[in-house]
Amino acid sequence: MTRVCAVSFALSVVLLPASALGQASQPRPTGRVSFYTTAGLRSPKGAESEASGEFATSITFRTPDLELKGFEVGVDVRHTGYSASARPQRVSIYDGFVGIRLGAQGQFRGRVGHLWLPDLGTAGALAGAVMEYRGPQTSTSHRWTAGAFAGAEPLGYQAGYATGVRKFGAYVGFERGFMQRHIVGFAQIRQGALTERSMLSVTNYIPAGRSVFVYQALEYDIKGPAAGAAKGGLSYFLVNARASAGPRIELSGTYNRGRSINARQLTDDVLNGRPLTTTAIDGLRYQTAGGRLSVRVTRQIEVHAGYARDRNNRDDAPTGRVTVGGYSSNLFGSGMDVSASDARIDRPFGPYHSRFVSMGRSIGRSWYASGDYSTSLAVVRFVRSDGVVIETRPWTRRLSGNVSATLGRRFSLTGVVDFTMDEDLNDIRIMTGLTWRLR
Repeated sequence: MTRVCAVSFALSVVLLPASALGQASQPRPTGRVSFYTTAGLRSPKGAESEASGEFATSITFRTPDLELKGFEVGVDVRHTGYSASARPQRVSIYDGFVGIRLGAQGQFRGRVGHLWLPDLGTAGALAGAVMEYRGPQTSTSHRWTAGAFAGAEPLGYQAGYATGVRKFGAYVGFERGFMQRHIVGFAQIRQGALTERSMLSVTNYIPAGRSVFVYQALEYDIKGPAAGAAKGGLSYFLVNARASAGPRIELSGTYNRGRSINARQLTDDVLNGRPLTTTAIDGLRYQTAGGRLSVRVTRQIEVHAGYARDRNNRDDAPTGRVTVGGYSSNLFGSGMDVSASDARIDRPFGPYHSRFVSMGRSIGRSWYASGDYSTSLAVVRFVRSDGVVIETRPWTRRLSGNVSATLGRRFSLTGVVDFTMDEDLNDIRIMTGLTWRLR
């Protein structure tokens, strides 16, 4: 019933005339409806082939974010069904809210429904309400914001809510100019009588002139997850930096470290008196640090090279990763767009090369066709509605062809044929899609 209500609400909003949601002189709402179908044939060597089908619908709609009083609506709903009866349907409601802006410049804002607060990290999914105040912009383009939120925890792949889980918190932000933003947030998630997580999040968008830009995000557990069953401290820390060293050279770097703990399952185990394992308490630890140099050789050709060190868990030895590649649009005036890369990964049992090559070309004004070839060491396979499996294999080869078309101002088509092979199986998939856009 919840799923039907959510999809019906989304369709009614998307099909609503734009004039009913704002004056003609204001920017118009944006939205789209997309339908995708995928047919697959998985053929393990020495076993019977398995056919599968997937049918996905995506609906989005959003009124413009104006500095004026008035009403606002946001919808972002995904639904996926499968031909296999044993595989459950997936429903994801990222946004599904109604709101109001009050004050001469809409500085007081309230929203109710399904909300996604991206600056709050892993606590950003909310089914409840948020209130926010945006201060007026000063003559130096400075502005402060502050907000508070409370509600339930929506499930990621179902139209429902985590049983007995509630969250609340607040945040403050500072903006200057077009790009600079700093947000500090606090969130507490409770499961029954226990505190599942109590955490602080910090996000910064920092431009330095016109040539340097830094994005930083971190999450810190003030108290150990699952009411202290696990240790508190840094949950993750991420920095991405990009700098232009002239009109043809760009430098970029990234650093990412953290841990992954299933705080919800730990809390549930504590509440039900189940023993906790050391692996569950310690969680998975990871770390990546690397940089890349990109050089624009000509107007159509760009090359890049980079190096990174990766650690996938606390007991794993760091591995080196060297990447070289390039991209060209309209290569030598042929109309072909070409990109290629080669990543050498130093594994404990020897090096491995992961390669990628893509070629594409426009056909007329509306069509674009491309073909890809890639090799990899691991593949991600979806197994349940709540998780994936990463399978490491000696080698995997993938060939794919893509065609897309823009039909007028509102419609677009896409088609993909994907063939994957390794020493154990062959897998072919055909996907088609149709998108209608609100203009």
